[in-house]
Amino acid sequence: MEYWQAFVLGIVQGLTEFLPISSSAHLKVVPALFHWNDAGVSFDAVIQLGSIVAVVSYFWKDLSNITLGSIEAIRKKQYKSQEFKLAIAIALGTIPILFGGLLIKVFIKDYDNSPLRSLTAIAIASIVMSSLLALAEVFGQRGDQQEKRHFHRVRVIDGILMGLAQAMALVPGVSRSGSTLTAGLFLGLDRVAATRFSFLLGIPAITIAGLVELLSIVKKGFDVGAGQLAVGLISSVIFSYLAIAWLLKFFQTHTTWVFVGYRLVFGALLLTGVGLGWFK
Repeated sequence: MEYWQAFVLGIVQGLTEFLPISSSAHLKVVPALFHWNDAGVSFDAVIQLGSIVAVVSYFWKDLSNITLGSIEAIRKKQYKSQEFKLAIAIALGTIPILFGGLLIKVFIKDYDNSPLRSLTAIAIASIVMSSLLALAEVFGQRGDQQEKRHFHRVRVIDGILMGLAQAMALVPGVSRSGSTLTAGLFLGLDRVAATRFSFLLGIPAITIAGLVELLSIVKKGFDVGAGQLAVGLISSVIFSYLAIAWLLKFFQTHTTWVFVGYRLVFGALLLTGVGLGWFK
């Protein structure tokens, strides 16, 4: 892998991990489209850690408030505090994707080469999720915007249901942030609240998945040189942070329709490309 390719893939990871368009899909499609050599799962795992660094850094104050507030709530037995509810919502919402990931490890021995990870499957998943996000935008955002629930009104049940939606992202092309954002809109959260909680909910899942993958790879050895890994990691951190900040600001005044359209076009082009043999 060339250094500039590592930098580009870091950008792809950084932007697509948090925008509702699927990082796993783009990390598979971009090298295939340009006929690059496969970077390997070790490279993907390392640059995913860059996204973890970015989201933890961006939400450090929120994470500190939730952690300290939960400890204080337990000490004083004030279990109705919002910080405690958020902590429980994140904890319970993380269980479905961890359980689903465990089932995949146990029952699908060669998941990397399974039909679920084919370009055709990714295209179909992108189109389906585009349709669901469109429905969430139409039906979830009906009524007076003043009635939409803001972040301080996130409930435990929101965490559980958005966690179930997050588990769908085990299928490449679904998008973890896209599935949780869609669920949040259906539940009546405003766009910023749904996006913000989606990012917080994703921290444990992304961290655990990245570390587990990295530990298994360390035992086997890396497919890419240390220099390329460092370039991809730094690129991922920078562009992940920028994507988080931009998306939260974007949803203050815009809808999700641009992502609905992007995912629909992406899926359609991907199906066309597979049929015409564009990909390696």
